[in-house]
Amino acid sequence: MDIRLVKICPLVWGPNTEPRGTPNSNNYLTRFAISVCLFVPGEFVFAVSSDDNSEFWLSRDNSPLNLQLLAWIGKTGMEWTAPGEFGKYASQTSRPVWLSVQRRYFFEIVHKQNDRGTDHIEVAWQLNQEGLRFTVISSKYISLYSNESALRMSDITHVPQTAASHTRSPSNQPDNQLSNQPAADMLRVDPRDTLYQIPALDSRFLQGVLPDCSYKPSYIIKGFPLLRYQGLQFVHMSYIYPNDYTRLTHMETDNTCFYHDSRARERESVSICYLSIYDSGRRSGLTCMRSLPLPTTQPQIKSRPQPDYDNTLHGDLPPGVVSGMDRLVEGVDRGGGGERGGEEVGVSESLWGLEGDSEEVEGLSYDSTPRPVFDPEVNWAQTFQVTPLDLQAMRSDWIDLRCNVSGNLLLRPRDALPVIKAFMDKLNHRHHGRFSLVRVLNVERRVDGAQGSRYFLELELRDVNGQHLRLSHYIYTLIRHRRSRPRGVPPLRPAPEMLLCNPVGFHWNPTATVHFIVPVKNQARWVQQLIVDMEGLYQTTGDPNFNLIITDYNSTDMDIEAALKASTLHRYQYLKLSGNFERSAGLQAGIDLITNEHSIVFLCDLHIHFPPSIIDSVRKHCVEGHMAFAPIVMRLDCGATPREPRGYWEVNGFGLLGIYKSDLDAAGGMNTHDFTDRWGGEDWELLDRILQSGLEVERIYMRNFLHHYHSKRGMWNRRTQRSGT
Repeated sequence: MDIRLVKICPLVWGPNTEPRGTPNSNNYLTRFAISVCLFVPGEFVFAVSSDDNSEFWLSRDNSPLNLQLLAWIGKTGMEWTAPGEFGKYASQTSRPVWLSVQRRYFFEIVHKQNDRGTDHIEVAWQLNQEGLRFTVISSKYISLYSNESALRMSDITHVPQTAASHTRSPSNQPDNQLSNQPAADMLRVDPRDTLYQIPALDSRFLQGVLPDCSYKPSYIIKGFPLLRYQGLQFVHMSYIYPNDYTRLTHMETDNTCFYHDSRARERESVSICYLSIYDSGRRSGLTCMRSLPLPTTQPQIKSRPQPDYDNTLHGDLPPGVVSGMDRLVEGVDRGGGGERGGEEVGVSESLWGLEGDSEEVEGLSYDSTPRPVFDPEVNWAQTFQVTPLDLQAMRSDWIDLRCNVSGNLLLRPRDALPVIKAFMDKLNHRHHGRFSLVRVLNVERRVDGAQGSRYFLELELRDVNGQHLRLSHYIYTLIRHRRSRPRGVPPLRPAPEMLLCNPVGFHWNPTATVHFIVPVKNQARWVQQLIVDMEGLYQTTGDPNFNLIITDYNSTDMDIEAALKASTLHRYQYLKLSGNFERSAGLQAGIDLITNEHSIVFLCDLHIHFPPSIIDSVRKHCVEGHMAFAPIVMRLDCGATPREPRGYWEVNGFGLLGIYKSDLDAAGGMNTHDFTDRWGGEDWELLDRILQSGLEVERIYMRNFLHHYHSKRGMWNRRTQRSGT
């Protein structure tokens, strides 16, 4: 394919409307008008990466009048990506667009940079085919549409007037994508949120599809002696496909722990080279970032100290290579403290070979003569190549207690789609082509390098009658090693074979009753909100198999039992307790009310916002005799709401837990001896015993599962101090 730049019109404004088009500048806007010509037709997907905001507009032809917004980064001025990072925001990637051969298409890019971070913008594309990666539209394929060297700054008649850079009334707006975008990617429509609405496939169709196998993962630690709270070290995360956007990208303006901690967990230095610099077509330098070994101690999340960075140059490196830039992504520290906060690693020296243009002049007095200030000369022939940056691939399944914005681990398509295809082939072989795959709704993979991986497949199928059905099923991929080899073949280690099988006994019960247990004391308004939320959950899902259990430590601010009787809840139970509030004892009292040991207990909290999928999610991730479920909740900041969810993931807490009553009883129930007049730590202590009993604990960041911010005034056993006492 051939890409030609037919017009570049940088319209740049700095402070006081001063035109500024130089790199290493602050607070500017750049606009690029470009045309592309292809010699290979196909369906293309575009992606944009920038710091800070940017928009990518594409026309259906070579006319600037037919532009449509296809991809963008942010709308508030606080969004940004690292160079080559094309998967941070859902809006970064365009829908598939068919481009014809030998035809020109006009597109426009708008880029805004503030005074923080490393300014950059890249536009990449790929054919809409599995297995391909985004590649930046390289400058070696583009050329100027017209020579602007003879034009004055006042010459603007050649600048196209387009929807990308001119405000239009809502009636003339072809689409209102930016204004309709949710405040966080997690709020985007996702089929996972409404899975419960799709009729389930009859489980009889799954019998005999795969051969049976025993489920014995190597990470089970039944009977292993644990120190108190050591169980945290044995909890691993599952990988998710497709992207569920649980990464809190809207909270990364000041919290950049994802970039610092998304690295290999081995205590070794990892070098990542992402930005190549070229000078008039000749390579002039390569910028590399080298990560530091992980610290031996775990700092607190909210006050995490930043490491010291070594910016020394090493003479044994190739010319132009800058070593010791210890950030995983250059300029990612976006804190304040100067015009170019976060660029103390030497971006101006390594990228442009120029002094910065800071307006600070140290030691300037009223009677001194200011030294002359020169604008740096820019080498416009210098170009760049950016390697796509996959930060997700650097994460491991160890629970990361140091970063509270990272979200679920992402499963690569090449690790999910072949398993789905193999399963569908087996299913249709068994039932003579009865089912076709409509779409992949959700795939979860729990990795076991010794035995194999467990997959949870959620697929939307269509049967021969046209009915759409949901398949939600666990399968196992056993690792089998060949023990024999043909005579004369050298003793090389053969690649292991993967065997798809049905893990005997490891299946979830779609009709199991889920009991939400909430202990309370004198929290009238929150209790009323809980009842309203549970009523809404029943009205939305129509699921009769859940029960609300409230254990009340003699609340005096509300008649909770009367409120439950007046509600529209299908099922509820109320138990009045005496004495001071004790969370462990209150939960255990609710557990004791449950008579069916084959139902699920969900140890809950009062201040929770539940997604409609919560009941189904708890059922799917609790497997009797095998697995409990500890979803990660997002704690909202003060003033945040479910529609404006600013906050952080509670990566440390295991207090919200789903487990079969039989398994909880076998583990000993709640510890009501050690946790009487206090709470905090009882969840970790219970986790220890659950793991020691031979269960595994599934740990997943759950979309739209939120903990409301609340005052602790009047809570539980707190008393009001009266004046004069």
